[in-house]
Amino acid sequence: MKLLKTLAAATLLATPAMAQDEVTLQLQWVTQAQFAGYYVALDQGYYEDENLDVTIQPGGPDIAPPQVLAGGGADVMLNWMPSALAARERGVPVVNIAQPFKTSGLMLTCWADAGIETPEDFRGKTIGVWFFGNEYPFLSWMSQLGIPTDGGEDGVTVLRQAFNVDPLLQRQADCISTMTYNEYGQVLDAGVGEDELITFKYEDQGVATLEDGMYVLEENLDDPEFVDRMVRFVRASMKGWKWAEENPEEAAEIVLDNDATGAQTEAHQVRMMTEIAKLTAGSNGALDVADYERTVATLLGGGSDPVITMEPEGAYTLEITDQALD
Repeated sequence: MKLLKTLAAATLLATPAMAQDEVTLQLQWVTQAQFAGYYVALDQGYYEDENLDVTIQPGGPDIAPPQVLAGGGADVMLNWMPSALAARERGVPVVNIAQPFKTSGLMLTCWADAGIETPEDFRGKTIGVWFFGNEYPFLSWMSQLGIPTDGGEDGVTVLRQAFNVDPLLQRQADCISTMTYNEYGQVLDAGVGEDELITFKYEDQGVATLEDGMYVLEENLDDPEFVDRMVRFVRASMKGWKWAEENPEEAAEIVLDNDATGAQTEAHQVRMMTEIAKLTAGSNGALDVADYERTVATLLGGGSDPVITMEPEGAYTLEITDQALD
């Protein structure tokens, strides 16, 4: 009897543990506090608690998340909604399954001495704009204002801005694109005083569009096993985001631990996380349909050159968050 018990115990120990379900997440940009919730969920074991083996792939200037998703390089991507809806209209069937960011952090930062006090004063000025899908909110805003983007005294000259603040510092542009949690701080770090600047937040101008949502391919939502993985992924990710909101300094440290490039600094990441927490506050991960409709209306209001040309159908689902937050 003792031998049988020993053999049974040995057999039990030899049985491999149940394999975790793999999920690959494609970030929109490089490793930084903008994505702290996911790194926190990984670090704090929230994914493991959901029996998930999550791989987080950093983005970069040469990485287009919709293309990665369409090519099977990721299960879920992070993307700004204008970029995602434009990709969907072009034939990449992406669907929003969760929206951790409630508020937009996008703004234009301008030299105060450029004579700009209101958006109407953009006429005749040079404005730095990010592309690779990030240009859509700006182009839609200008179209709604009736300001051409092809230069001239009555229009704006668009400078294709790299992901830095050099055009403003070097006076190549009167205004540049910045995020409240990143580039604006870089301008201040360069020795520019806040009183030397004037900012225009897209949120305040009524043209804010949703940022940093989670997207998957529509066809995958027909697979119950995939849906189950995404429910667990969203649930764990939102736990990570709420932990990061409450513990910004610790969350920044976790991000730094995952930055393989070593390019980030503690002070910058703590500041970024503090600002990011303002954007995720008020969101439990579920998409607010009113925010979605505002985004669509902004993108359709592009005059003769709208970002999207028709009302999207099937571009979001509440199924995942309904289950994850139940």
